[in-house]
Amino acid sequence: MLAGGEYPLQNFSLTLDCTPECILNISCRAFTTDGQPTFQIGELAKRTDLTIDAIRFYERRKLLSPASRSTGRVRLYTSDAIERLRFVRRMQALGFSLQEIKELMGVRADRAHACSAVREFLKTKLADVAMRIRELQQLDTELNADLRKCNRALKQQRGKTFACPVLEGEERTSNA
Repeated sequence: MLAGGEYPLQNFSLTLDCTPECILNISCRAFTTDGQPTFQIGELAKRTDLTIDAIRFYERRKLLSPASRSTGRVRLYTSDAIERLRFVRRMQALGFSLQEIKELMGVRADRAHACSAVREFLKTKLADVAMRIRELQQLDTELNADLRKCNRALKQQRGKTFACPVLEGEERTSNA
């Protein structure tokens, strides 16, 4: 033994007695040819808060590059996969479809024109959102009108049997 508790580099012979209390845990971290660490799909799922099935789904949809494989055919991912999946989730939260996200990933690669292209995507998405807001406001108006019809019918009912004006499809009145 050397100073500091280190052993000189030499061959060691170890004996492992297998007992119920004995657990041997060997972990090995693989690296890409450019030195990036790799990890398996379970680790990627943990790091991105996605399920393994979701990761495979994104791979099939070509939102995630196919993983390299170990000699045992296990998928091996790099930190690039984490970044891409986080980007997908961020864009989904903004309401972009998977197809739109795929297009945005393509735009992302062209840094010189990325901002103007993203601006167009955002303008289109904002126009879609404005249209949906108008549609939801119209739906809100119609639902409130139907609710008022039900309230009037229930007030008039007072022990009598009446058909529900909403279920019977009575015409909406503009002053309802």
